[in-house]
Amino acid sequence: MVTAHVFIACSLDGFIARQNGDIDWLLQRDTSAEDHGFDDFIADKEMILMGRGTYEKVLTFDSWPYNLPVLVLSEQLAKEPVPLALESKVRFSTLTPKHALESLAEQGVHRVYVDGGQLIQSFLREGLIADMVITTVPVLLGSGRPLFGDMAQDIGLALVSSRSFPSGLVQSHYRVLPQ
Repeated sequence: MVTAHVFIACSLDGFIARQNGDIDWLLQRDTSAEDHGFDDFIADKEMILMGRGTYEKVLTFDSWPYNLPVLVLSEQLAKEPVPLALESKVRFSTLTPKHALESLAEQGVHRVYVDGGQLIQSFLREGLIADMVITTVPVLLGSGRPLFGDMAQDIGLALVSSRSFPSGLVQSHYRVLPQ
């Protein structure tokens, strides 16, 4: 069985990016002086699943930041070839979250990192997220791309831990309760 885990930051009003996808408000707070736990989080993951928007944002970075293989779930990108520089690092797929996890289980994968607002929402709607580490940045954007969208039913969470950082960031780790 594959378990899916989230590690993401959002503004205090729940946005992961501006409407145009910009994350300048987040990058301004990124300091190497604080360890927000990403290295520990990713250490036991075998693969990253991300949505198209996140993948396209990561492509704008100076270099590809991931050592793990990345599976991008996107109807649109699945019709495109993977860029040559990323051929051994990235695959595109049209699989649904449930079918992606089933396929990964057949490949012997056990723990994956799910990244991207819409993809996280899809996994949550299907009851496929085990836990989430959410870092809240003390800024109000007023609008943007929400971390959470409409849900057909409530999704219960249990707080595992919470901590604050000198920069003002607050990080909460939640276990997703069975539906």
